[in-house]
Amino acid sequence: MVSSTATSSPYTQLVLTNTVSSPTGNHAQALALAASTFNISSYIVMPKISTPSKIAGTRLYTGNVIFSGSTSTEREAVTKTIIAEHGAILVPPYDHPDIMLGQGTAALELEEQFYEQVEQQEQRQRQNPPSASEEGRGSKRSLNAVIAPLGGGGLLGGTATWFSDQGATLVFGAEPSFEGADDGRRGVLQGRRIEHVKTLTIADGLRTPVGVANWAVISDTRKVEAIYSVSEADIKMAMRLVFERVKVVVEPSAAVPLAVLLFNNGFRDLVAARQAGMEIEEGSEGGGGGVWDVGVIFSGGNTTLKAISGLFGVEGENAVAGSGVEPEKGSDVKRAEGTVAADGSTTVEDVAG
Repeated sequence: MVSSTATSSPYTQLVLTNTVSSPTGNHAQALALAASTFNISSYIVMPKISTPSKIAGTRLYTGNVIFSGSTSTEREAVTKTIIAEHGAILVPPYDHPDIMLGQGTAALELEEQFYEQVEQQEQRQRQNPPSASEEGRGSKRSLNAVIAPLGGGGLLGGTATWFSDQGATLVFGAEPSFEGADDGRRGVLQGRRIEHVKTLTIADGLRTPVGVANWAVISDTRKVEAIYSVSEADIKMAMRLVFERVKVVVEPSAAVPLAVLLFNNGFRDLVAARQAGMEIEEGSEGGGGGVWDVGVIFSGGNTTLKAISGLFGVEGENAVAGSGVEPEKGSDVKRAEGTVAADGSTTVEDVAG
């Protein structure tokens, strides 16, 4: 890891190394935009195998996109050269307390949105008397749980830091399971941070090990209740639901928390057990237990129509039965073989860049 790091001190130039980070597409573009807004020079180091949409998005805000090899050693070498030549300061994608706190502001936004929904519901109840099941669920309500995606750990760590002070809200992490991408979940079970991850999950923003600084928060069960993982098929089903029902464009990484909520049996069993406990504690009868308010963080929309078509087209669905189209290898298999990227392209590989 490059040691020359920006914290809260004044600086005139910025450098970002996309050292297997999450969410790299968001962070690269946000940093370039922030720098250009304040007339600061920014140098964005990206692996040359990054997806074209992420490269193009970053270039909207800076002309200094520098390419490197895909390994962390190659990227850090380029970063050190930029620091030496331009006196630039590294702003890490996730592995720093300030970055974790900054990304954690999404938790505050989520909480504000929840209370707005509660207020709207209370207004409706004042017009229409609440039912017995709704009685007492007014202004005292708080989120029972929040699920955030886990890659490098900046977003989950910041979310957990905020809600750990609230007391009433449990925080959960969500990871893809494909090819060992669930390093956070496995690390907590093993009692150690897993340092290396090599995976081609479609959730490309989560293809990274948890950062050192963030691990201290994420591995603390007083702050993160548990971490769950889901399959590629689960992620695609959740993503489809968001497109078709919520009418929001999200990238695969952003759909992982919803996939956990909908499809992970471990999480659903935990909720059922907690609901039963709420029912006993409140002395209610029937109704299948207390209702849980769960917040889900959608972390980004760095995707394109081409990428979506690759996931949900004939190839992405491994052909449709009875369609007359010859079934062929699914895009997940082809990516694992290195022949096609997640967006269907054969010229680049979709990695966390």
